[in-house]
Amino acid sequence: MLHIDPLEYGNQKLFKLLLGGIAPRPIAFAATVDKEGNHNLAPFSFYNAFGVNPSTLIFSPSRRGSDNTTKHTLENIREVPEVVLNAVTYNMVHQMSLSSTEYPKGVDEFKKAGFTALESKMVLPRRVSESPLQFECKVREVIETSGKARSGNLIICEIVHIHMDESIFDNHGVIDPDKIDLVGRLGGDYYVRTSGNAKFMVPKPISQMGIGIDSLPEKIRLSKILTGNDLGQLGNLESLPTEEKIDFFKRKPAISQIKGNTEELHKYAHTLIEEGSIEDALTILMID
Repeated sequence: MLHIDPLEYGNQKLFKLLLGGIAPRPIAFAATVDKEGNHNLAPFSFYNAFGVNPSTLIFSPSRRGSDNTTKHTLENIREVPEVVLNAVTYNMVHQMSLSSTEYPKGVDEFKKAGFTALESKMVLPRRVSESPLQFECKVREVIETSGKARSGNLIICEIVHIHMDESIFDNHGVIDPDKIDLVGRLGGDYYVRTSGNAKFMVPKPISQMGIGIDSLPEKIRLSKILTGNDLGQLGNLESLPTEEKIDFFKRKPAISQIKGNTEELHKYAHTLIEEGSIEDALTILMID
């Protein structure tokens, strides 16, 4: 285990460490405009939502590490405190990346990256037509964290209008991660998307009262086969299996062949957990 003092590690190395270790991060595709009417479009991955009353989004354009200058986005917001934060999907990720090029001030990234600009309803900056989810925002506050190179500038926004493509919703009116297919940032040149094999579910513990890992027998807790994720899912069950259920499983042909072989029982249980059969897996693990 490495031990690092961030004050001595160096800004560039620390920056890369944070990008690689705090991930995936959503992308704020920020559209702004200056007082002269020049439009700007740029992506930022220091971004998230921070409450709904009032609806609060925060993103941070960092100061440049090379010369400590600020991004056009921040300069525009100081002149016109409004922004449209557009969601970034897989189908537009390469165009989005192109827009991050350090073009001179006044160059319209909508045109450079081939995006279609739409007039907004409540703010002056334009929206990205290709994005299926667009947040029109008023900027409530800008917090400059230090003014030093690589430091952040927290742009605190309040949503004043939302535009959504109906195609991103499931039958219950909830955004479907496969249909919206958002992308997030990792370290370096890596991204992740919300569809396909990169997506998985973890049931929230608050939906039920799990028994907890501490309630599992020691032979299960100290298993050399089961992973921490396996134990977490077992501990999220509401109760241990009954003796009747354990006896029933003992008589199954597939189980009777490996009964008494702890390693094989745990391997089988691990497979069942991966398949989502958590209750059956715990029952098998309870067999002597």
